[in-house]
Amino acid sequence: MSDVMTAAVAALNEKLGGEGFDGTAKFVIEDEGAIVIDADGAREGDDETDVTMTASRDTFESILAGDLDPTAAFMSGRLSVDGDMGMAMKLGSVLA
Repeated sequence: MSDVMTAAVAALNEKLGGEGFDGTAKFVIEDEGAIVIDADGAREGDDETDVTMTASRDTFESILAGDLDPTAAFMSGRLSVDGDMGMAMKLGSVLA
């Protein structure tokens, strides 16, 4: 696992506060890999999920740092969402 992916998984698990996520979601970080978030927390993986969100490394890091709202990233085209939009919104509220 790359340093970027290791840091991303750790940051997502911290945001989840040791709790899992009620549903399944996947973050695809362009040119880095994919992270699955589910009832067990966050981990590197490319499983089938309810929703897949794709962004550049910079956009993803800005969202995790709290510098960029996930909804604003989506509205500006910096974050693409494929699948269950309600699940994406639910995850966005966890990350905010």
